Amino acid sequence: MANNLTMTPDGRMPAGVDSGGAVARAVRATKVFGSGATAVRALDEVSVDLARGRFTAIMGPSGSGKSTLMHCIAGLDSLTSGQVFIGGVELGSLSDKELTVLRREQVGFVFQSFNLIPSLTALENITLPLALAGTRPDQSWLDNVIDTVDLRERLSHRPAELSGGQQQRVAVARALVTRPWIVFADEPTGNLDSRSGEEVLDLLARLHTEQGVAVVVVTHDPGVAARFDRTVVVRDGRLVPPREAAAMLASARLGTFGAARKRG
Repeated sequence: MANNLTMTPDGRMPAGVDSGGAVARAVRATKVFGSGATAVRALDEVSVDLARGRFTAIMGPSGSGKSTLMHCIAGLDSLTSGQVFIGGVELGSLSDKELTVLRREQVGFVFQSFNLIPSLTALENITLPLALAGTRPDQSWLDNVIDTVDLRERLSHRPAELSGGQQQRVAVARALVTRPWIVFADEPTGNLDSRSGEEVLDLLARLHTEQGVAVVVVTHDPGVAARFDRTVVVRDGRLVPPREAAAMLASARLGTFGAARKRG
């Protein structure tokens, strides 16, 4: 298993994990877009822990704040107030350069639109984060990643020569190549057919069981959320209490998510 979670010789937790075992956490996270009468409070004092090795879904309807929450926890966007920690490091205390290094070394990203470079081969896209950092890949780890996503026969192909599912697997491999502690995926099956979507979800599930990686997936689909260890439901910029969230998920699976949301 990657990322051996042992204490350092001086008794500190390893990079990527705080003293409570959380890989990432938000504390009273608030995000406001705009100001005055046009201000929109996308996040309203949200506090949540994301534990190491867990398979977590962040679910909610369009406009609920779920993607904003992911972007802020992942360090892709800043908070208006509150705090976000990755591995015990408070992101607001970092310079832009330090934040870039932390994201590159400890966080992996998978996006709905794949975000592959059309002129690069699958292998070149996978190793792009290392190339940008000026480092060489660990060949044994790279081989492990390639075999995990089952792309060895497609490494010389460019994105246009790959199916949607294969392109998303390239994106997953790119997210893994730096050995991150946590991978964030924003609607990773949104542009895929049902079969390819299932394959990508199976792959993400394997990451946390076989590689010890914390995986966080943003989705609006209760069918996707049902596969996860834990589902965090966001509504109107706030976390829905666990019991109410469970009822909403049950209603959603019966096709009444909208009605449950209006009653809330």
